[in-house]
Amino acid sequence: MRILHAVTLFSPDGAYGGPVRVALNQASALRESGHEVTLTAGVRGFDPIPTEQEGVPLALKGARNLVPGVGFAGLVAPTSLTWLRKHRAEFDVVHVHLARDLVMLPFAATVHRLGLPFVVQSHGMLAPKSNPLAPALDFLLVRRLLRQAQTVFCLTDQEREGISDVAGDGVNIQMLNNGVPEYEAAESIDAVPEILYLARLHPRKRPLDFVDAAKQILDSGFSARFTLVGPDEGEAEQVAESIASRPEITWEGPLPGGTGPERMRRASIYVLPSVNEPYPMSVLEAMAVGIPVVVTEECGLAALVSRTGCGLVTVPGKGPIAQAMQTLLTDPALARAMGERGRASARSELSMRSVTARLSDTYADAAAQRVRRG
Repeated sequence: MRILHAVTLFSPDGAYGGPVRVALNQASALRESGHEVTLTAGVRGFDPIPTEQEGVPLALKGARNLVPGVGFAGLVAPTSLTWLRKHRAEFDVVHVHLARDLVMLPFAATVHRLGLPFVVQSHGMLAPKSNPLAPALDFLLVRRLLRQAQTVFCLTDQEREGISDVAGDGVNIQMLNNGVPEYEAAESIDAVPEILYLARLHPRKRPLDFVDAAKQILDSGFSARFTLVGPDEGEAEQVAESIASRPEITWEGPLPGGTGPERMRRASIYVLPSVNEPYPMSVLEAMAVGIPVVVTEECGLAALVSRTGCGLVTVPGKGPIAQAMQTLLTDPALARAMGERGRASARSELSMRSVTARLSDTYADAAAQRVRRG
């Protein structure tokens, strides 16, 4: 089939995070299984603008901020609509990675007006009242688009309930895990272990909890390195001030898109202290490379981490995070076993093969329904 994936934003620092990673993973796996797949998105920060990543053709259109103060929700990419109208005959189905922003909402509405069948995946981004524009956007566009989609994919029961609250009855909501490719195993052999935070420096991600927990560990006499990796989303200045006199704690800045797993392979432990976290791809990637993870109970993957024994789940806050770090640092055998369990679970439960099969069947059903209606 000829498939178009659409996501809000591509940028060199990977600022849009998980949805882009998921879209690329899916597109790459679908191409390997014989489908023709293109990925389109708004773009900023590249010079020149790339036309391919990880073997996936890209159709990227300039994005700018139209509504300041609301983050990604205020982005627009109007030329993406012109591109879609010109190339609509080249696609059998569209997979929209939908958020309440002014890139994807007009794009999905145009997909529907052009008569292309489409599916929606929301990545936890359509929770009721998740941004200041939510009520108006739900009334004008979101509810209608969810009802028009052939299938709406969600990750958790909580997300299913949120989508139902927004869209009402009559929406075909299906569960779909985020798959993860098979990456090379971690190779950390340093005598001094590295504890890694790899995420946006955003208040919800709690990078300062990571820094404060790291200080607590170091002040207790442990020898370790603590590294933050990721783009600034409001917390960088405070992080920089907090680590200024602590050479064992560093912030490396953002990574190029797609290089997170390679960076994780050099670490000993992965820590994500975030709250209200739907389903972080970084945790799955850490599992796939075989390093133990530390997450809070507010992470959508907390149940998976506990069930598979691939890491530790704590309540949010610097104290509990520090205690979890200390547990793994003082018991390297436990840390290695958790990493191995995570890698095994990623292969058995989160393979891209199973995700690709689900998507292929869903796309075929969507295209068939279009033919029957036509």
